[in-house]
Amino acid sequence: MPVAATVWLMGSAATEKEIEEYKKEVIVNPREFIAQPIISLSSCPCYMGGELKPRRVDLRPYALCGPGGIEIVPGGLTRVALKEGSLVVNSSQGGGSKDTWVLMD
Repeated sequence: MPVAATVWLMGSAATEKEIEEYKKEVIVNPREFIAQPIISLSSCPCYMGGELKPRRVDLRPYALCGPGGIEIVPGGLTRVALKEGSLVVNSSQGGGSKDTWVLMD
């Protein structure tokens, strides 16, 4: 069964069989795949189901480019792994997001 390019393979959690199947698809059509290292994401408490639970997060800051140059605005978009223990924060793969506000300098 072909592996769709939108399917992620987390090498550290994959079985040998999953890796071999995925490798075959990459060899057939390498331009459809992107590899990146697994990084250790930060963890923060998230209010989920009436409880605070730890979840992995990453922060996407907002940078605005205008006539005066580039300005980094306070806050950004925090992407959240919704499943316990997951490192996937991408919304198309089951992650979520939260606005992040900076209240003071």
